[in-house]
Amino acid sequence: MDGTRYLDRIGRLVEPGERVLAHAQAEVGGGATPPPPSDGTTPAGPGRATVASVLLNLLVPLATWDRGDRLVDLIGWGIAGRGAPGSAASRLHRALNPARPDGKLRHTLLAVTDRRLLVCVTGAVKLLSNRDDDERSLAETRVAWAVSRAEVASARVGWHRLNPKRLRIDFTDGSWLAFTVPIAESGAPLRAVAAALPG
Repeated sequence: MDGTRYLDRIGRLVEPGERVLAHAQAEVGGGATPPPPSDGTTPAGPGRATVASVLLNLLVPLATWDRGDRLVDLIGWGIAGRGAPGSAASRLHRALNPARPDGKLRHTLLAVTDRRLLVCVTGAVKLLSNRDDDERSLAETRVAWAVSRAEVASARVGWHRLNPKRLRIDFTDGSWLAFTVPIAESGAPLRAVAAALPG
């Protein structure tokens, strides 16, 4: 989809007087990410359940267990983010990966304005879509998470394993989360987002 169409839709989602400086379509990088914000039901610390979930994850790959998935992601992809439960990176990752996903594919859009970092999510995307499907998906784009620019410590694009286009956004609370685009796509939009964030 043409990037200017994303820009037009993002322009309708910002507050009056807010200017969009840069935007990019990207996905959270593969790898271990910050744990979700605590809801009071998650047990703290490793234990036998962790070992069992890792073993079950390896023996039955189609089944998922949170701690086992995190270890497999860490070994296979490395680290895609860090932060305590409830940190900015943790909240952002949860906003993009809700506890009860509906299983539909959506694109993630990063947008930097003169006031905030916005993370938007498109409507459901079909694998073999037509123009009407693309328009519907674009029309359903919404802001999933936003934070003041003052809460972003830094942003940079660099290499991670074989991908030279990984955007790492560091927050002032010490947490961070990485975003990537496929290797075949241009890294220019990610670099524009990184350049627009600091300051």
